[in-house]
Order: sequence, then structure tokens, then C-alpha cells
Amino acid sequence: MDILSKITELRKARNWSEYQLAEYSGLTQSTISSWYRKKMVPSIPSLKKICNAFEISLSQFFLEEEGCAVYLTSRQIDLIHLSNKLSPEQFEAMLSFLRTL
Repeated sequence: MDILSKITELRKARNWSEYQLAEYSGLTQSTISSWYRKKMVPSIPSLKKICNAFEISLSQFFLEEEGCAVYLTSRQIDLIHLSNKLSPEQFEAMLSFLRTL
């Protein structure tokens, strides 16, 4: 697995810049940039900070098979719990609203 490519993939999926990843992870942008310039692998503590920013575990980060498991962030779980309390009409209204964003 190419760790830097995986970080880039996760970052781009969220439309984050390297600067934003640095902000969310608590790492410096120069640290993240140096990984790419020097083709270095982040240390485990740094990778844990990256995973925390993406709201995933280290095991989720290293999961290579697509579709073998679904992992939800705490925010996604909250959304599911709240949406389960809605009537069918309210649920459809929420979906319509979310699609407009």
C-alpha cells in the first residue's frame, strides 16, 4: 500500500488542501509537505493524527479491499439515529434538502 497516495485520496475525497489536513490533524503543513517531497512515510503517531482528522481508525486506513466493510464516523452515526426518528415525509424532505447542498 502506498500510504501517501492513500492520504491524498482521503484528503481529496473531502476536498481538503494539505493546509486543511494540517489544521484538522494538528500537524504542520511543512511536515505533511515534506513527506511528499522526500517520499517519506509518516510515523505511526503522525499517521494516528491523520486518521483522527479523517475520523477513521488505523485499521480502516489500511483496509485495502473496497466494499468489504462499511465504517461510519460518529457524525454519520448521529445523522442515522436522528433520521430514524423522522416520518417518511420528513425523511424525504431531509433528503431533498441535503441534495441541494
